Amino acid sequence: MSKKNVVAIAILILSPLIIYLVWPSDESRIKELFREGAKAVESKKIADVMSKVSFNYADEHGLSYITLKQVLERVLGRMSRIEVEYELRRLEIKGESAVAELDIRVIASYDKDRGYVLGDAARPEHLIFSLDKERTKWLVRRTEGLTVGF
Repeated sequence: MSKKNVVAIAILILSPLIIYLVWPSDESRIKELFREGAKAVESKKIADVMSKVSFNYADEHGLSYITLKQVLERVLGRMSRIEVEYELRRLEIKGESAVAELDIRVIASYDKDRGYVLGDAARPEHLIFSLDKERTKWLVRRTEGLTVGF
């Protein structure tokens, strides 16, 4: 067997192993979704926030993808100096769906006033996110536990 054939066979055998080791896990993808989502909220990039949300989004407040986008545009448009703090409390992945529980605090300014928008110093807001894997991407399908009014 020539050296070229040996190298080609080695590449064919090792490629799946290398892809498996380098390819991010579902858990790391979901964690990245929340990390990027928090940064997008802080920088008021609505399109980036909504890229983390499924078009099939529906929640207990009757919000859909479109109404959620409108609410975020209205609420974030009035805020400045937004800081998002969160802690992932639980992550359960079952096939193509997942549930993530997060404790969240959001501090922001409205004109000259600054304070907690979500949660407070003593107690964060506890939210439950239901996610679906759509193709290779995890997206938020539903949010539960939000107690602020719109």
